[in-house]
Amino acid sequence: MKNYLNTLLSEKGISQETVLEVKSSEWGTNFIPIASIVEFINNLNPSLQAIIKKKLVDTDFNNGNIIDCLEYIAVGMTMELTQE
Repeated sequence: MKNYLNTLLSEKGISQETVLEVKSSEWGTNFIPIASIVEFINNLNPSLQAIIKKKLVDTDFNNGNIIDCLEYIAVGMTMELTQE
């Protein structure tokens, strides 16, 4: 999964140093580098990784915005990390 994500981001010209801003009334504003999202995805179980990869492949195939997918994952990541 790591190689796929690195290749996808490179092909799309998206730097892993790019920081996404995730806002919520529950947990405030969080600034999350794409590299942290990639690491989070790589640490998920293989079945969740497969679901994410399918969504990214579909989004890419349909010329969608990969950043939108990563922002969605960042919201879930933030929710999970604030519940710990």
